[in-house]
Amino acid sequence: MFRRSEPVPFAFVAEADRFRSNVTPPPRERLSPSQLAARTLVGMTVVAGLVGSLLFGMPALQPNPSPGKAQQSSASEGR
Repeated sequence: MFRRSEPVPFAFVAEADRFRSNVTPPPRERLSPSQLAARTLVGMTVVAGLVGSLLFGMPALQPNPSPGKAQQSSASEGR
């Protein structure tokens, strides 16, 4: 194994690169049905907001279909 050549003031620091824990972490808790439903609802709300913003924003990104035609209000049409 590799030994350090420089002096280290604490022995546990020098040995830290070889230490492997034999303790396994506890298993993850399973989500309850209400937590799963809440996460699903939040995700669907975020996705619906993004889709809605695309649907409402796309007409504003389209080029003007008739740039030569001057816009007039409907009040001035009867004159």
